[in-house]
Amino acid sequence: MKTFIYAISDIHGELGLFKKLLKDFDSENHQLVLIGDLNDRGKKSKECFLLGKKLVEEHHAVYLRGNHEEYFLQFLNSPEEWYQAYVQNGGKETMESLLFQGCCEEFSPTEIAMTIRSYYSSLIQFLVERPLYFEWKDYLFVHAGVDLSKSDWKQTNPSDFLWIREPFHRGNNHTGKTIVFGHTITPLLYGDMQTTKLWFSDQKIGIDGGAVFGGSVHGVIFDSNGIVQDIEYPNLTEGWQPDF
Repeated sequence: MKTFIYAISDIHGELGLFKKLLKDFDSENHQLVLIGDLNDRGKKSKECFLLGKKLVEEHHAVYLRGNHEEYFLQFLNSPEEWYQAYVQNGGKETMESLLFQGCCEEFSPTEIAMTIRSYYSSLIQFLVERPLYFEWKDYLFVHAGVDLSKSDWKQTNPSDFLWIREPFHRGNNHTGKTIVFGHTITPLLYGDMQTTKLWFSDQKIGIDGGAVFGGSVHGVIFDSNGIVQDIEYPNLTEGWQPDF
């Protein structure tokens, strides 16, 4: 077991910021944990997917499934049904990253999904296999959160690990774990749509600074006693806006 955890969440295709954070990754001493949502909205989803896969294969990183990996997989399974919702949440950028700019205008959703399946079968299988949570000492790492109404958090519905928001944020944390999560941006958790710093409440730590919307990314290093270092980089480019 490594001495430290290095946790990163919600990169959303921002490859430059992802690589910046990885400069502080020490493969000898850090267990790297990617808390999901490497894809969608940003322009470099393919490269972020493949870098995440490489980090798992070469450095034994933990890459958790986020709701945007789930969006992507659901689109591939039912392209006509999921296409519109997926595009509205940044899926067009992922499709164009994997294929080519303009593919959504040229191909039908079914054609796009079939082509991606043909070109990226090993990546898709890799994403299907991603776990929903990771436990380390007294920490629990998860994309969105857990169902705190359950006596045993492990009985959380699989979709809630990916999608839950207010019931988790406001619920009483009786798990005995410090829960580290992404999914909901800290500017929203703080209620001012500006504050990108880490969010703390009742042994819950939100680390998604909303980089793809013009906020920041965090790389957070933990040891058994708490946070050792919070590495934060702002996104200096214009934040993502839906293109429809």
